[in-house]
Amino acid sequence: MRKHVFLFFWALILLYACNSTPDGIIKPHDMVQLMVDVHIVDGSLYNIDPAPDSLYKYGVNQYIAVFKKHHTDSVQVKRSLKYYTIHPDKLETIYADVTQILQKKLDSVNKVQLSKPATNALPKK
Repeated sequence: MRKHVFLFFWALILLYACNSTPDGIIKPHDMVQLMVDVHIVDGSLYNIDPAPDSLYKYGVNQYIAVFKKHHTDSVQVKRSLKYYTIHPDKLETIYADVTQILQKKLDSVNKVQLSKPATNALPKK
């Protein structure tokens, strides 16, 4: 009986170790929030003038602000992305959540825009 209890707890520890993320890797829930903000910054950079160095000039500070907001840095983000690309099942779960959150944000923006009256209509004569 003692042997079975020992094996049960050993298997439980092993399963927990397999499902957890290593030290220095951003946890999946935090990674979802970070990637949502990164994709929002990516989208905002799409609208700036494509002059040389403009992406660097405007983008770097926005990414640094996102990293500060999430208490991380570019090295940890790169390391985490590398880890999650090696584990595509975890990355797929993360991006399913990211897509869902971004879609909710897009639906919210579209709903507000549709509820506003048209302001660019020509005046009546």
